[in-house]
Amino acid sequence: MADPRAPYEPSTALVVVDVQNDFAHPDGSLHVDGGDAVIGPINGQIAAARSAGATVVLSQDWHPEQTSHFVTGGGTWPVHCVRGTWGAELHAELSRDADLIIRKGTGGEDGYSAFGVEDPETGTTSPTGLTAYLRERGIDEVVVCGLAADVCVRATALDALREGFATTVLWEATRAVDVGDGERAAEELAAAGISVVGRCT
Repeated sequence: MADPRAPYEPSTALVVVDVQNDFAHPDGSLHVDGGDAVIGPINGQIAAARSAGATVVLSQDWHPEQTSHFVTGGGTWPVHCVRGTWGAELHAELSRDADLIIRKGTGGEDGYSAFGVEDPETGTTSPTGLTAYLRERGIDEVVVCGLAADVCVRATALDALREGFATTVLWEATRAVDVGDGERAAEELAAAGISVVGRCT
């Protein structure tokens, strides 16, 4: 299937999730298989959004060195996207033509969604400020792509919907950590009322 392009308008925001070296580069500590293959399609989406006057947001995991989010601190994940390191940098080939770069997990939280973070010990959630930013700009639809489909893309899309935005996920511009989990995520997103564009069923 050809690369699908969302029908961008000034009231649309493209949210590009976590296309960082630790996820997208083969040398990354939490490399997603095929993660670098999404960069070309995403850059095309950014250009299309820009030409239509849409808002573009890039998100980054931006963790401290020590956090209970990491397996070294009792959490689930290998150490990744430690702020100020190569792994946390956006992939060199990703377009930076964005209105906002939002960083999440900065205090050691579980930063799955670009819209909010969760304390891994207490479960307390707090917003990143993205919802307020988009509302100030008159956004009513959010298009999501990036990495990874079954983790941060999924969480970002579900939160966008919960916040009242019509939500689309560009399936050809994302990859999953696990193929099976990716399929389950796609089914969950579709069942929630999110448009999953470009998915081969």
